[in-house]
Amino acid sequence: MKAGATELRPVLRLVAEQDGRRGKGRIELLEKIGELGSISAAAKALGLSYKAAWEAVEAMNNLSEAPLVERVAGGRHGGGTALTALGLQVLSMFRRLEGQYREFLAALRATGDFERFYQLMRRFEMKTSARNEFLGRVRAVKKGAVNAEVVLDIGSGAGLVAIITNESVDNLGLEVGVEAYALIKAPWVIVTAADCQLRTSARNKLCGVVTRCQEGAVNGEVVIELDGGKHVAAIITNESIQSLGLKEGVRACALIKASHIILAVTT
Repeated sequence: MKAGATELRPVLRLVAEQDGRRGKGRIELLEKIGELGSISAAAKALGLSYKAAWEAVEAMNNLSEAPLVERVAGGRHGGGTALTALGLQVLSMFRRLEGQYREFLAALRATGDFERFYQLMRRFEMKTSARNEFLGRVRAVKKGAVNAEVVLDIGSGAGLVAIITNESVDNLGLEVGVEAYALIKAPWVIVTAADCQLRTSARNKLCGVVTRCQEGAVNGEVVIELDGGKHVAAIITNESIQSLGLKEGVRACALIKASHIILAVTT
């Protein structure tokens, strides 16, 4: 193997047809966006809500080294969305692998007792309620007496500082260069105006442009697009949305305490 080449290891992950929205469902969404040039049209074609489709796109962009989907200006309807070059490449690669994987599953089912095996394996899968998921590489680890400070590079020069226990650092095998996920629940994100001069104890400050602002009965969801295409979602009160003057196109910042970031790695 050449120096610096990526070593591929086979990893088995089984998803039932009714459970496939997180993996295959997102690929289908990419395919429809590429075909129709619109997230709203793609969502309608797949039976998804517009909000769910946008959340899926934001999650894919956050977990990718570069955006898979981007907004485009102009056109017959004044604008829309399209797949980037990387998005087209991901879609093409997935479809090629899918055909080979179907052949593998057919052989697996032929071994007998597949359903019992599947029910056991699916218990090992994990989903989280965290609205914000970022994939990055550890930039620095600084251990203290009990806790450690871990800096995760999530791309485009943005870094997240997390405070976790030394035991967690060891258990997760975190060191410089290791790939890890940062999970952040939306209610843990504090939103401020971009020109706010207040000094806070929050270690993380991510600024960008509000792309979605939706009020509910008491609280609302605010989504901020960062430079490089990453998104941060926050749940704040409607009163805060109004007092901060938050709406689409307005610059704002997301403040996140280092202790509110959960780090995870794949095995």
